[in-house]
Amino acid sequence: MRTWGGEQVEQAVAGAVALLRTATDRDWDGVMAGRLEWSCRRTAEHIAGDLIAYAGQLAGRAQSAYVPFEITLDEGTKNADVLDVIETTGALLAAAVRTTPREVRAFHPYPFRSANREGFAAMGVAEVLLHTHDIATGLHLAYEPSAELCEDVLTRLFPHVRPGSAPWPTLLWATGRGDLPGRPPVTEWRWSNPPAIPADRLTLEGVTPAAARDLSDGGDGGFPWVEGGPYEGTQGAAGMTVKAYEGGAYRPEWGMFVLVRREDGRAVGGMGFHGVPDEEGRAEVGYDLAVSARGHGYATEALRALSDWALARDDVRLLVATVDRANLPSQRVVTRAGFVAVREGEEEIFYELRP
Repeated sequence: MRTWGGEQVEQAVAGAVALLRTATDRDWDGVMAGRLEWSCRRTAEHIAGDLIAYAGQLAGRAQSAYVPFEITLDEGTKNADVLDVIETTGALLAAAVRTTPREVRAFHPYPFRSANREGFAAMGVAEVLLHTHDIATGLHLAYEPSAELCEDVLTRLFPHVRPGSAPWPTLLWATGRGDLPGRPPVTEWRWSNPPAIPADRLTLEGVTPAAARDLSDGGDGGFPWVEGGPYEGTQGAAGMTVKAYEGGAYRPEWGMFVLVRREDGRAVGGMGFHGVPDEEGRAEVGYDLAVSARGHGYATEALRALSDWALARDDVRLLVATVDRANLPSQRVVTRAGFVAVREGEEEIFYELRP
């Protein structure tokens, strides 16, 4: 999977600044930015503030809250100078993204309290695209970023949004800035960075639709894998994730996780749910390990962590797992993780785990 982050931040910033430089002689303070309650000038300053804030979070690796600082422009700063600040803060975010290890996460509140370098890059790109649209609307400028950049943002920050016929109108609709035929207006929205669940030797890292598509196509999903990975079960689960996303049914907390070994950052397998819990609070789990990673207790450790995380939620009352009768190692995994066999079929054994 191609490396995503710094280059896209620079691309978004360059496109925004190039457009807005054509209108620096206009009154940005006296014009509202699109549907926002901010002026065009205030919105441009906000873009710069977001970019430096994300760079600071990622570089400092804050874990529990935002680093308490904000950007303040000098008195007398002109519109053209604000764009210089946006270029500078964009460069800082791009540099932070490029120099941060893939597995590092820093605090961000939405919705699972952290994001990795790709997440911060995607949020920075989203802020630039959307707020440039707001300013352009207020100043009556035509603006449409590349479809690829918009799709990249959607597949990384809006996994719960069913793709539309074109990425840019879909992104505008998803953030309450436009309409899509056949879909109700959006009045409240929030993007979604993938969850990460810690275990003793592993971290269960949520998979974005972008990573899932790459995995299902035979790629690595952006993860460095142990020998023999990703295994076919992980690739199959990734394909299911892509279908759920394309149908608007994907929810990241009930999707797929890649099991990443902490000692070296290498992925050893995949694990996750077959979908959201049903009306009775029942959710089904599945998992898969690369052959070279088997026999070390990774699957049991990960399943315990995932089960504890799920059963601590109010909307889950029962976890189930289905294992082939011939798959004795997998039967041992679910049993060690606390699951109990409740029924046997001709080819499968059915397990349950309750709070």
